[in-house]
Amino acid sequence: MFEGNKEMFSTKLSHHTDVLAQQKEFDNQVVFRTKLIQDILKEKQTDIDDIHIIMCRGGLIHPVASGVYAVNDSMIHDLKHAKKQHASNLAAVIGSALATHQQVLIADPVVVDEMQDTARYTGHKDFERISIFHALNHKAVARKYATSIHKDYEKLNLIVVHMGGGISVGAHRKGKVIDVNQALDGEGPFSPERSGTLPAGDLVKMAFSGTYSLGEMQKMLVGKGGLVSYAGTNDVQALEENSTPENTAILNAMAYQISKSIGEMAAVLQGNIDAILLTGGVAYSSLITESIKKNVSFLAPVIIYPGEDEMEALAYNGYLVWQNKLKVNTY
Repeated sequence: MFEGNKEMFSTKLSHHTDVLAQQKEFDNQVVFRTKLIQDILKEKQTDIDDIHIIMCRGGLIHPVASGVYAVNDSMIHDLKHAKKQHASNLAAVIGSALATHQQVLIADPVVVDEMQDTARYTGHKDFERISIFHALNHKAVARKYATSIHKDYEKLNLIVVHMGGGISVGAHRKGKVIDVNQALDGEGPFSPERSGTLPAGDLVKMAFSGTYSLGEMQKMLVGKGGLVSYAGTNDVQALEENSTPENTAILNAMAYQISKSIGEMAAVLQGNIDAILLTGGVAYSSLITESIKKNVSFLAPVIIYPGEDEMEALAYNGYLVWQNKLKVNTY
């Protein structure tokens, strides 16, 4: 809950997997989660009618340009029937369920698509690279850095690396993300929970071996890949603190792959880079960030913004809309 740019309170609601398992249907999830939020508002003595704008995480809708969008029936339909399921698909529907008279908006959803045409080629006509990444945090951190050096984001060339459960590395050229790895399915470097780019031939053989189901293969890529596969945990801090040679080697390998992806984006920007920004929960790890710095600092200054500014970014977008300084787009 924000008043202007000031956070009034925040609450984190965690759900046990057994509880969520009882809410398998999309609509049941919406009802279950909406009620919990309403209970929190009541506990905080906050009347929903006193709220002007409800900001929501953007889900896996059709590709859109960066910006703020009003939640409408078309968006809700697309979220409920999205080809890929992700928790972020619930947000706008919950926001709409909460609303009595408020504007319900999303900002910079994960499907922001500003990729240049060359970046869409894969190597086979039946496959195309698509843009799915941590757009909200990418854009928020990029703008924060631009403000810190008194320049416009739209005049900078940046490489932004979001390091969370998934990792996305984007080339930001003059305010547009012209290339980025598809972080949802784990393209690019391996991460705490994703396998990243795997050897294609070996992956195909495994898929047709008869040993694994489709669901098990998908879990191998997302959820049980990366650090979970190598070390049995997605907790970077725990692995760093328990600094066995094996744990250190695994973390260094992840940093190595992230560094290589940064190198790829340096080529995309033709070496014209103002800064490299590291953000997300993994950016709290000094082992990871120092390793990346060692590998890529010759390209540009490396600036660290640990954690995620997504709540602050959503609130700021809503604040600008309320001040009539930001246009609301129609989906």
